[in-house]
Amino acid sequence: MADRDSPADDALRDMARQVLADVRYLVLGTTEADGRSRVSPVYVTWDGPGDFYWVSSPVATHSRNVARRPEVSGVVFDSSQPPGRTAAVYLTATAREVPADELPEQCARAFRRLSEGARAFAPEELSGSAALRLYHGVMERHEVHVRGSDPTYGRGVDTRLEVDLG
Repeated sequence: MADRDSPADDALRDMARQVLADVRYLVLGTTEADGRSRVSPVYVTWDGPGDFYWVSSPVATHSRNVARRPEVSGVVFDSSQPPGRTAAVYLTATAREVPADELPEQCARAFRRLSEGARAFAPEELSGSAALRLYHGVMERHEVHVRGSDPTYGRGVDTRLEVDLG
């Protein structure tokens, strides 16, 4: 394995940053009340290397799961890539519904960079009797998908390696 902060590590970091810049859907993993896992695709916006946001109904199962247990996981990848060209970022995070008093500041961060077809929500659309809420995730760990045949990190089978996006 290469030394930390080597050109190969820079390549992994760049790949992870590119995936997060290009892909807007996160497969969010939460935990059901009975301990089973649940995954839900959510449209996300990224705020730097460590924060992500999504808008959802507070009665959606994944939202209720986050309220009960804020530890989440996820994977971001471009499913349109052919085999052998895939790139993925796996993450571990803590998530929460953004409280109403934080919405003005958090909405500004969450909706600063939107992709085509997405829109910014105003704080009043995400509080009170509104049907939707803003959720915020703070990533604690990032890992990248490494092909088994990777010339630097390959181990014969696909694996994950932690990367610092800082």
